[in-house]
Amino acid sequence: MNIKILGSGCAKCKRLEQLTREVAIEHGINAQFEHVYDIAKIMEYPVLSTPALVIDEEVKVAGRMPSKDEIEHWLAKP
Repeated sequence: MNIKILGSGCAKCKRLEQLTREVAIEHGINAQFEHVYDIAKIMEYPVLSTPALVIDEEVKVAGRMPSKDEIEHWLAKP
């Protein structure tokens, strides 16, 4: 599983990455994480605001902080 956090490095972006890593560890999910800071690369995705969470190249959420339950649901999907 490939997980990307899109954002400039603000507090919400860092929190989203931390929370997503925690969920992956708690559920034994093998995932590669990448934090994308480059605005040009972020603009390659259909997001209008950050933070954004991309799982296997599919944008799951953008512009808000998802709940832990939402992240668990997205990571549990095969």
